[in-house]
Amino acid sequence: MHDSSKPYFLITIDTEGDNLWEGRANIGVDNARFLPRFQELCEKHGLKPVYLTDYEMACCGVFQDFAKDVLKRGAAEIGMHLHAWNSPPEYRLTDDDALARPYLIEYPLHIMRKKIDYMTKLLQDIFQMPIRSHRAGRWAFNNFYARCLVEHQYTVDCSVTPLVSWTLHKGDPAQKGGSDYSRFPQDAYRLNIDDISKPGNAPLLEVPVTVVCPRRWMRRLAPSWLYKNRIVAMLINYCCPVKWLRPTGTNLESMLEVLDAALAERRDYVEFMLHSSELMPGGSPTFRTPAHIEKLYDDLEILFAAAQEKFRGGTLQDFNGWFLQQKA
Repeated sequence: MHDSSKPYFLITIDTEGDNLWEGRANIGVDNARFLPRFQELCEKHGLKPVYLTDYEMACCGVFQDFAKDVLKRGAAEIGMHLHAWNSPPEYRLTDDDALARPYLIEYPLHIMRKKIDYMTKLLQDIFQMPIRSHRAGRWAFNNFYARCLVEHQYTVDCSVTPLVSWTLHKGDPAQKGGSDYSRFPQDAYRLNIDDISKPGNAPLLEVPVTVVCPRRWMRRLAPSWLYKNRIVAMLINYCCPVKWLRPTGTNLESMLEVLDAALAERRDYVEFMLHSSELMPGGSPTFRTPAHIEKLYDDLEILFAAAQEKFRGGTLQDFNGWFLQQKA
């Protein structure tokens, strides 16, 4: 198989502060020091990560130096990742935004637009280049958000998690929860700006995270309102579990099965995701100790070696360029 005919192996890293799951107001950025090891592993296997960067990491000098080096060498891409509760301009939405971590889509529309504008310009000023790829914080995306990205000339979004609903995951306790992607497309598609669940002709390509489910037809048959009931949602997830390219320390076999399924289904790409803080001991609830990190790297070595054989590396913008050529 010629390299140009191989599907893409896309690596997306939510590049953010230390252990945001803790809900602290003061956010550390020590995990920036742990990125070079991961980058070295990617380059070893011909892969190009996309570092989707939030506010505190954009302001981190260690990360800035690292990112400027990989950009200079063409070894990675920098994109935007927006956590609304700690990204300027400041706007208080709940009694404790650091604890609630409200979704950007829960803010007034004019505040949404201002936050997107601020983060885009901040990253462009720091790295002296256009920022064209994006992932929403906490996977929360909607039609207005997509319209704002188009206004700021983004060309790729990767916020959609097919077959997965986040409605039970609260941001602002007074609002309805996260986005429901249970019926969204699983493959890349040009967005419909008026209904992001459907293909359209907007200049924004949606590149959903790779989610595989052997019984996905059962998940799609379940009405959306069922996912709003915690017990029913747990039952659906138990009967029809999904598999991600998202390491947990115990799911190497599952991730390798995702690669096989993607090849069998002749998908154009697979999309891996991880948080930058998960590369640091204690930076997340999942990888708490140095031993957990070593196990993570053992798994990544095997996964990336398997990917190198049957996939090709590239950034989201590389994939977008290929997609434009193929679908023209």
